[in-house]
Amino acid sequence: MSLHADARAVLSAWTAPDLRQEELRRLYLEHLDTHENGMWRACLPGHITASSAVISADGRHAVLTLHRVHRMWLQTGGHCEPEDTSLAGAVLREATEESGIRGLTLLPGGPLRLDRHPVPCGGGSFHLDVQYAVLAPPDAVLVRDPDESADLGWFPVDDLPEPTDEVTRSLVRAAAEAVAAHREAGAVEG
Repeated sequence: MSLHADARAVLSAWTAPDLRQEELRRLYLEHLDTHENGMWRACLPGHITASSAVISADGRHAVLTLHRVHRMWLQTGGHCEPEDTSLAGAVLREATEESGIRGLTLLPGGPLRLDRHPVPCGGGSFHLDVQYAVLAPPDAVLVRDPDESADLGWFPVDDLPEPTDEVTRSLVRAAAEAVAAHREAGAVEG
C-alpha cells in the first residue's frame, strides 16, 4: 500500500472527537482525492504532515523541541519522506529523529487530532497535520540533533514552556489524557 493510500485509509477509518475535527477529516480526504501528490512538500496547495506528542512512561511529561526557524516550543513531527510507507511510520521516524529517543511506541487507536495551519513551504501553503500520541520507554534519554532543533526538553504536561501555541498545548493535553486512559485500562505500564 502506498503512503497516500495508507493516509486515506487511516483518515477514512478515524472517528473525529468533535464537529471541527470531522470537518478537517473531510477536508483532508478531499485533499487526498484531489491531489495525487498530496503527501509531499511539493504539493503547494498543502500537504499531509505527521506529528506527535511524545509522552513519558509515567504520563507526566512531554518532549518539546524548540523550532529553529519559528523559535517556538513545538511537538515533534514534519514532512513525510519517500521512505515512509505509513502515517504511523512517519510519526515514529520524526519523533525518533527529533527527540533522539530509541524505543518509542505509538499509542494504539490512530490519530488523536488534526490541525491545518499556514506555512511558508513553496512560498506559502498549508500543513494538513495528522497528530498522534507516542509513548517513551521508562529509560528514555533525549539526544538533541542540532540539525533538527535549537533545543529539546521534557516538560510537565500541565506546565509547557513559552513560547508555544494552542495547537501544541491541545495535542499534549489530548496525548496525556490518552496515555492516562490506557494506563487505567492496564495497557500501559509505568
